[in-house]
Amino acid sequence: MEFANLLVIIEFFCIALLVLAVIFFICYLLIFDRRQKQHSILRNYPALGRIRYFFEKIGPEMRQYWFNGDTEGKPFSREDYEHIVKSAKYKRAVVGFGSKRDFDKEGFFVRNDMFPKLTEEIKMDRETKVNTKKYLLIKDPLFTDREEKWQDDEDLANLLHDDDAVVIGPNTKYPFVVKSLIGMSAMSYGALGKNAITALSKGLALAKGTWMNTGEGGLSPYHLEGGVDIIMQIGPGLFGIRDVDGSVDWDELKRKSEIPQIKAFEIKLAQGAKTRGGHIDAEKVNPEIAEIRKVEPYKSVDSPNRFKQFSDIASMCDFIEKIREHTGKPVGMKIVIGGNDSAEELAKYMKETGKGPDFITVDGGEGGTGASYQELIDSVGLPIKSALPILDLTLKKYGVRDQVKIIASGKLFTPDRIAIALAMGADLVNIARGFMITVGCIQTLKCHTNACPVGVATTDPELQKALVIDEKKYRVVNYLVTLRHGLFRIAAAAGLDSPVHFRPKHICYKDDKGVVVSLEKVLKSIEQQIS
Repeated sequence: MEFANLLVIIEFFCIALLVLAVIFFICYLLIFDRRQKQHSILRNYPALGRIRYFFEKIGPEMRQYWFNGDTEGKPFSREDYEHIVKSAKYKRAVVGFGSKRDFDKEGFFVRNDMFPKLTEEIKMDRETKVNTKKYLLIKDPLFTDREEKWQDDEDLANLLHDDDAVVIGPNTKYPFVVKSLIGMSAMSYGALGKNAITALSKGLALAKGTWMNTGEGGLSPYHLEGGVDIIMQIGPGLFGIRDVDGSVDWDELKRKSEIPQIKAFEIKLAQGAKTRGGHIDAEKVNPEIAEIRKVEPYKSVDSPNRFKQFSDIASMCDFIEKIREHTGKPVGMKIVIGGNDSAEELAKYMKETGKGPDFITVDGGEGGTGASYQELIDSVGLPIKSALPILDLTLKKYGVRDQVKIIASGKLFTPDRIAIALAMGADLVNIARGFMITVGCIQTLKCHTNACPVGVATTDPELQKALVIDEKKYRVVNYLVTLRHGLFRIAAAAGLDSPVHFRPKHICYKDDKGVVVSLEKVLKSIEQQIS
């Protein structure tokens, strides 16, 4: 009995100490907060102020998971995000009960044909297959863990038929032939961690027929890890091919071009989210990244707003010609369209001289990035559905469209979006953030802080441990194969035997009053503006 009483006394004192500690802590905050000079609300209302800051801190997560509707979140809504994740995990893109799209709003629609193509009428590569793994969802209860089975899966790669393969730089010594209309947009090692880049490289290689772009940070061993075809991007900072003075190291460029996986080079003039040189914070520039980029470690890196090697169309095309002659491989350029006349001078020069890029990547202003500035992200550069037709029609105006392939990028992460881009003039499509989501991105919007909690956009060794390469690489495969499958499916619905045949006549536009016009008519008005 005495022992029981002792336990009661000890329990009482523990509770009393805990209460006193809480009271002491609150009193400390009250005194401290009333005396500090930084936060006005804490000087007058210390307790309520602390509660306010707590809810403010967790606000983004609360909105993302509880309060935003399925189609409201930005940059990607919950529906967009889940579509990508489910394709990557389960290789399924099926939804139930109906669309969540607001059909009263204006938008583009794919015109269905009265007599769609049968499965056996689709023209595609029916031999190349991919070996992957996917999850089979067995149970999804509320209070216990989701029950899933991790299983092997074999499927068609859903590649283009050989007759429809896209050839970049047909007149170069080493043309680049692709059988996938979809590839990975520029993402540098440094902006993304080594586990993320490796998982993407391995996944894309397993999916076959596609490519990944290195981003302006230069070629890393992680880009090469999977054996996928590479487009090496060269930014104004010349990372990876620069000498100690920051000039082009032509010998190093030649060495890079001799790597079999490198199929083409791309000079980056601008990116949709930042029409300026790239930036990487000091904490991300570890010694390995510094060696790859040939810069000093642990110092912020800003590449110039433009190349110092050229300052007009003529000198830029000379630079492109020199790279092409030096490497024997196709050379393209990445641009952002700012207005109706943005591509005029380039197209005219190509017509007059026969010089120019083998491909042009046009990036829409809605594109993403690891780090940029609000005013550039929101207001500089046209979105892809405006920019793409301007580029395509301008090149056609001067009769040089057949000299160059167009790669479009800017939130083109579903088959219907890709189909519309192809009809607007794209030959190929790049995706970046969609692939980031497949390897674990949860949209915490901390890409620029090196504190990505899922190990995607960080070089922190501890945080990168969250990303398991041998699991995420299969999600990359599944997402890409599912996208391709969907693209063939939507082409069949439009009466086409291959998505390479999408044209403006296959798309219509409905305004908010229900009036429908063909994409051909929309493009006609754009053509008149650029004439």
